Amino acid sequence: MQTLTEPKIIAGNSNMSLASAITRRMSLHRGKLLEVVDARIERFNDQEIFIEVYENVRGEDMFIVQSTSNPANDNLMELLIMADALKRSSASRITAVIPYFGYARQDRRSKARTPISAKLVANMLVQAGIERVLTMDLHAAQIQGFFDIPVDNLYASPVFALDIKSQFQNIANEVMIVSPDVGGVARARELAKRINAPLSIVDKRRERPGEVADMTVIGNVSNKKCIIVDDICDTAGTLCKAAEVLIDNGASEVHSYITHGVLSGPAVERITNSVMKSLVISDSIEATKAVKEAKNIRIVPSAPMFAQAILNIWSGTSVSSLFETDTLEPIYDGLFKFTD
Repeated sequence: MQTLTEPKIIAGNSNMSLASAITRRMSLHRGKLLEVVDARIERFNDQEIFIEVYENVRGEDMFIVQSTSNPANDNLMELLIMADALKRSSASRITAVIPYFGYARQDRRSKARTPISAKLVANMLVQAGIERVLTMDLHAAQIQGFFDIPVDNLYASPVFALDIKSQFQNIANEVMIVSPDVGGVARARELAKRINAPLSIVDKRRERPGEVADMTVIGNVSNKKCIIVDDICDTAGTLCKAAEVLIDNGASEVHSYITHGVLSGPAVERITNSVMKSLVISDSIEATKAVKEAKNIRIVPSAPMFAQAILNIWSGTSVSSLFETDTLEPIYDGLFKFTD
């Protein structure tokens, strides 16, 4: 419902640069300066988290920008405590903007006596006073059903489609989209449809998490510029192995478009030394110095999309309109270059 005041952004420590970029973009849309709400987030000696909001938020439509990335538990607790502080300060509505939703890979019981941690996190967010969630590329779409509050799940594929059309515009007929596993086929097929490209699949047999026993390419990738599409890249072992298999099967180049660059442990070194020409990620997770300096890693901003989604939620208009490439193109005007 339309409110009389401007939407207000408050941010935790997980991704301050993204929060600042979102407010800058919103300022352009609104024609007035919007800044991140002034607050203090500190830790006591025993690492308890304390938060104090310095501005009046009574009756305000509040948006907390906080990815629950590494350190996942600290960032999650910051989000919960910020929500509690805002709820007790009489904010009219609290929306959690979680660009990267941690614990999303624990969305089901894979074996006996294991938790469904994604559901637990959903319960905690609701109990903390959060009334709406805005996120991007949930690892499993069914996680939306874990919540009894509205969840808007944005997609990176329209933005990736714009970038691919810009980067490969003169050789579009040579591009092939590749799913790194059978489970990611729907995501890869959606992007392939957006750019009118064929689809291939890398069938992997995993013996245990983080290890790949064998890989087989389904589809002819000979002389193709293959683009691997996935939602998360963690240690990059599977991704780099898939790139090698594609090259071995005749691909001329391998690129990757991954929504969430977790990039933990040896990931950056693996990617730098891999056969991949480029890895494109969003800024849903704050990039480390190593990621920023890697010669074959590039970051595509998500702030324009999140800023528009926040404004649409605040004004009570459609968020699903942002699922379309044609809708996002003017929002990203000037970022991607196309020849006539």
